[in-house]
Formats: sequence, C-alpha cells, structure tokens
Amino acid sequence: MQRTEESSSSSSTAVLLCGAFFCLFFSSAFATPGDAKRLFNDDWHYLQDERTAPPPANTPGAEAVTLPHTWNATDTVDPMPGYRRAAGWYSKTFRLPNTPLRAPRYKLHFEGANQKAWVYLNGEQIGEHIGGYLGFTVELTEQLRAGDNLIQVRVSNAYDRNLIPSQKADFFIHGGLTRDVWLLPLPASHIQSLTIDTPSVSKQSAETRVTVALDQLQPDAHTLHLELRDPEQKLVATQQASLKNSGDQVLVDLPKVTNPSLWSPSSPALYSVTAELRDAKGKPLHRAQQRFGYRWFSMPAGKGFFINGERLLIRGTHRHEEHAGIGAALSNAQHRADMQQIKDMGANFVRLGHYPQDPEIYRAADELGLILWDELPWCRGGMGGNEWQQNTERLLQQQITQNRNHPSIAFWSLGNEIYWEEDFPGGGDDEKILPFLEKLNQQVKAMDPSRLTTIRKYYPGADIVDAFSPSIWAGWYGGAYGQYREAITSAQQKYPAFLHMEYGGSSHRGRHTETPLGPKGFIDAQVSVAEAMNQAVVKSVAKDSDWNESYIVDLFDWHLSVSESQDNFAGNAQWAFKDFGTPLRPENPLPYINQKGLVDRAGNPKDAYYVFASYWAEQPFCRIESHSWTVRFGDKRGRPVHVYCNTESAELFLNGESLGRRQRQVGSFPAHGLVWQVPFGEGENQLRVQGLSSTGESVSDAMALTYHIGEPAPVARVTLTSELLAPGHYRITAEALDAKGRRAVQFNDRAYFSTLDGDGELAQNLGTYTGSSIIEMANGVAQIDFTPGNRATTVEFRAQNIKGVYLTLPAAH
Repeated sequence: MQRTEESSSSSSTAVLLCGAFFCLFFSSAFATPGDAKRLFNDDWHYLQDERTAPPPANTPGAEAVTLPHTWNATDTVDPMPGYRRAAGWYSKTFRLPNTPLRAPRYKLHFEGANQKAWVYLNGEQIGEHIGGYLGFTVELTEQLRAGDNLIQVRVSNAYDRNLIPSQKADFFIHGGLTRDVWLLPLPASHIQSLTIDTPSVSKQSAETRVTVALDQLQPDAHTLHLELRDPEQKLVATQQASLKNSGDQVLVDLPKVTNPSLWSPSSPALYSVTAELRDAKGKPLHRAQQRFGYRWFSMPAGKGFFINGERLLIRGTHRHEEHAGIGAALSNAQHRADMQQIKDMGANFVRLGHYPQDPEIYRAADELGLILWDELPWCRGGMGGNEWQQNTERLLQQQITQNRNHPSIAFWSLGNEIYWEEDFPGGGDDEKILPFLEKLNQQVKAMDPSRLTTIRKYYPGADIVDAFSPSIWAGWYGGAYGQYREAITSAQQKYPAFLHMEYGGSSHRGRHTETPLGPKGFIDAQVSVAEAMNQAVVKSVAKDSDWNESYIVDLFDWHLSVSESQDNFAGNAQWAFKDFGTPLRPENPLPYINQKGLVDRAGNPKDAYYVFASYWAEQPFCRIESHSWTVRFGDKRGRPVHVYCNTESAELFLNGESLGRRQRQVGSFPAHGLVWQVPFGEGENQLRVQGLSSTGESVSDAMALTYHIGEPAPVARVTLTSELLAPGHYRITAEALDAKGRRAVQFNDRAYFSTLDGDGELAQNLGTYTGSSIIEMANGVAQIDFTPGNRATTVEFRAQNIKGVYLTLPAAH
C-alpha cells in the first residue's frame, strides 16, 4: 500500500451461505430488472412476543408499523434502567400480480435486521441471518401461492455473547427491522450481483474488472453485454462475454480508460457499469447497474495520508446510526441529512462507529465526497470461542462483500477497544487475540487489498494492520488539551501510519462559564492523555468538571490549531458528530446520552459545531459564541466575546456601535484572533457581527443578552413559563432566579418535569435538551416541549431542593 501512483484490488465476489433449509445471498449490489424492485416497507404489523414459532395471523396485540422500525425507539433513554433486549415478530400480508404480469421468481432483500432474524413465508422457514448491521436476501418463489401470502420475521436483539458487538459497548443495540426491505421480481435466470475492481489506476489510465454473479443460468447459450459510462453518463466502453457453460460467476475486463476522472472529496466522480443478460437470440432478460470510482489510497511511512498520489489532511468526525425519538430506525432522508450536515461543516472523512451502517450512508459518502472508515463491530468483549470466531469471520466477509464497490471506503477497520471488558474468561489475553486478528487481516487482504486495514486502541495489533490509532483524549479522559501537539508528535514517531481517531469531550448545551479550564487543565489530574478503563480512580475533566460548552469550544479550537499545522500528520476525527444514546451513562446531565456531539440527538448544532466550520466550511459564515449564553455577570469593564468565522475579517457591534474590525488569523488561539473585550452595560445588550469574505461577500450574525454588573447570587426560587412555538407546540422553561429576580446562573441541579392532571403530553424519552423529563439545569435554565390535549394540564417542576413549581396550560383549541 505504499505506492503513490497505482493500487490493485482482488476480484472476489459475493458470499453464498447455505443451511439445511435455505441459502442466503450477501451482495454488494443486489440486481433487479430495471426499476422493478419494490420498496416493501408499508403495511407491516409488529407483535412484542418472544415465542419461537410463527404466531397465528391477526394475533391480538400486534400494532401497525412502517419500516424501518425498532422496538427500542424510546425505551433506551427513558428514566428506567435497561432497555428491551428480546425478540419480536413482524408480519405482512401481500398479494402478487396474476399471470402474465407475475415474475418467474421473487426474492426479499432486508437491508438490516438487528441482531438475528428468522424469515417465514406462509408458515415455512425460508431464511435466517445471524448478526446485525448487514443486508441479506431470501428466496420466496417456491413457497409463494396464489392469493394472499404471509411473510413473518422473528427478530431478536437478546443478549448473546457469541455475537459482536459486545453488550458492554458504549451504545445501544436497537432491535428490529431497522432498515428498508425490498421485494425483487426476477427472471428465472438473472444477475445476482456486480463486483467492480480497479486493478490499476493512475492519473493517465485505469483498468476495470467486473465480476458478475449469476443465478440459475439456463443451459442454452447466453451473452453478457456490459457498458461503462463516465460521470456525465457518456458511453466510455462496451464489452461482451459468452456465458455458455461458464458457471455462476463471470469475470470481464473492460477496455482501459484513459485520463480517468478520479474520485476524491473535492471531486467525487462516479462511473457506472451496466450489465445486461441476453438469451441466445439477443433478447434482454435482465440488467443490473453499479456505480464506482477510480482512486487509490496510501499512507507512506511518516508522510501522512494520500489519495490519488496527493497528500490530504483527514478532517473527520464519527457517526452513530440513531436519532431522537426513532432510535436506529432512520429514513433514507434522515441518513442523508446527517451526511450532508457533516459535509457542510467542511469534513472530508467519517468513521462509521462501530458497525456497518445503512446503504444510504455509503451512497451519500460516494456522492458527497466523504472518505469512510468502515468498521467491523468487534467493539469490546475480547475474543470468544469457536462460535464467536465463526460469527465474527463471517460478518467481516459479508461486510466487505456488501460494501466494497463504494469508492468512499478507504479503511476496513477490524475493531475498536477489542480487549476491553472481556465477555469470556481470558478473552482479553493477547496470546488469544493476536493470532485471530492476524487471521482477520489476512482475510481482508485476500478479499480486497486495495484498501488499508486499521484498528483503534489495541496496541499489540498496531504492527498487524496498515494504519493504527492509539487512544489520545488530551484534556478529557486524561491530561490537558495543551498536551495535544506533544501527544500526536510522539504517536507519529512510534506508528509509521498513524491516524488519530476519537478526541473531544462532552458539552451540556446552554452551560457556560467565564473561567473555563485552560490548556494546562487540572493541576492534579491524570497526566497521561490516554483513556483509562477505570475512570473512577483518576481525576479528569470528564469526571470532575461540569461539562460546560465554554471549555469544549476551547478544547476543539486548540486541537484544530494543532492538527491543521502539524507536519506530515495524516489527520484526525472528532468523536462524535451527534449526541447518541448509551446504556453506560445513566447519570450524565442528559441521562443515558453520550453528549460529545457537535450537534444534539435531533441534529441541532451546539457551539462546538461552529468551531469546526470556522476551520473547514466553504460557505462564508460568522457565529457569535454563544447564542444560548443569554445572561452574563461581570464588572464594568465587560467580558470577552469570541466570534467564530471563516471570513477574512469581522467587525463586532455593541448596541449599534462598532468595536472595531479584526483580521482573521487562521489557527490563532482562540477563535482565530476574533476576540473583543466588550464593555457591556447593565441590562439588555445587542451584539452583531459582520464578516467579510475575500471575495467581498458579507455575512452577519446577531444575538441579545442580559448583563449584570457584579457576581451571580444563589437561587431563591424557580419559575415556570411557556411559549407557544407553533399550534399545538409549547416550550416550557424552568428558570432559577436569585433574590433580586436575576438568573441564578450557577444553579445546575437535576430537574424533573412531570404532569399532574389533564391529558397534555411532555416531550420525553427523546434524549434531547427539550425532550427529556430528567435533565440537569444549564446556567439556571431547563426546558421541555409540551403538546396540549383535550383538557387543561398542570406541569410540575422539581429539583432536590425545590419542592415543587406548577404551571397550568390550556387545552388545545
């Protein structure tokens, strides 16, 4: 992988797994005749039932659902410990068209069933898949009948230590049919999948090898016609192959492409191959299409990361597959929105943590130009016995087979923190893990040597894989953020192909301080910047601070100033883009939520988002820090105000008066030098910033805040108020006040919202800052959304030392 002009890849294809009753096909591109495939998401019923045999049709208790669906949409983040890890049944009655419209064969493709699935058609088992996060296909044809057909799927996310990821991982394992399902009408002989390899790519030319997997090719002669089209859909090359006595797999080398348009984050050029199966007379029987890209990756020792022979600084983040109120059952539009928001921030890289994600994520990455780190879900738990090993190897093979056509994938990761929290006695021992890790690495290289293999935070395996990330959490789990340059310099010297995955920290939206910790952190904190497994025995910012946004903004600003200027640095990825649920953090300020996101669980940006955008985003913007910091205290000299812009200069105004224009000095800490000492007056103040780009484009931002001269005082009382945001949508605000009626900004106690009567509903179990009935106050404020019902409803607020505050809201009009 050290070549800078070419790369090569293998020609392995799909995986066919057979059992006693059935075969399951795992394809990188399941093929259908044109647009005949049909989304099969509607008109399902879900039954919460753990029986192992299919329940009778119309069993009482089933609820109508639309896929994607999970039974863990809200119970993961409700106040009760634990979440449902068991089985459930999905059922759907459907009818196929009568002859002559009916296809000779039908298959059903599931994009994901978490974690185990057993598929039944008209009472007979026709398929099974063990392991979540990957797609599988089952044949329906032999069990179909005229009239109504009943498909039933038993899905289980029950505890099973023989399946990765470990249940000790720091995220929820949502159960259900969490992704799309497709009905595939097919001819008797058809194309099962296309796998596209690019054995040699340079700026001057590119080779293309297509492996076509066929299903039940008839004995008479067939031909295969292939077309290659460029990103503008211009025909580049054609090729034909005879299939007589060719078996179920055909390799076709297409004519060499000269001066190919190379795929990259700045120019995500996508080619396409269309394969058409024809009978002996030349009549088209079936066609399939697959997109791909020409590019190559390398990491020369000590030189950083390269794409297409040119150095690229990885500017990245991470993504978990979940969203407020729906868990892992996101729509394609919601998946796409996450990736677009990441791209708009200016990132060029996403680590998919810690499992393969929805097919829409890979399509979005291909189209938007986001490099992917695709990770095997070996996350914690150590290593198990034969059953565990067989499951893990099979899932790795399926993952590569399913996703390998995507040009965005540069890294196959073999896992994360794999030795932590062993599930089997001795499962974390190096003498067990290392040979198995070597075996996995060899399997990846045999299937797809065109990409780099990686692992994070398993130090004995650093020499096995192509690229490695140690644990560096400077200023959060250990050390201080001022140690970051020293930490990555040391890692660069130790690991020839070093990438830094995971850094950052948690922030509780709306919580701020005038005196955040600085680059030296806590004086008596853990010195090491690595994450200790047992945080209880160390002092760290993670464990011993209040998670204010002021600190995390400075931490990210410092990290970016270092990473953007470090010689020969491959790059890093912040953890994680969006707040996400976790069973391991019940006492967080937002219970059961990992609050390290740059946006909240619903996608609303926190302050830290704009720090990254100020370094990376292309669209000009300016943002005053912070719109949620609306009450501040200080002396008559005022307070400093930071503004995050990506413009060439910015001018700040206080109550209409200019405080001067400043030139942006990229990487100057803090805020690229865009800091003003603002002489706030007592009471209401108006801030406005106007940024000017190098092309003369003007952008602005504004906010109002209340300033009090003096020191904040203790809480004397809490008030409840409501604001009608839209018809049927109130926002309730609990505000702590001192004896003078000023906000008690130091009051950060845990708040509890509930209803006493009426039928209005609080927005809760969403894991967001306005959708949680239990949440810590932030600078004296906590909020929750409310939907009125048919009767007036009284909302109650409580805290440990606040015995009850009440607000009655009217019925819906």
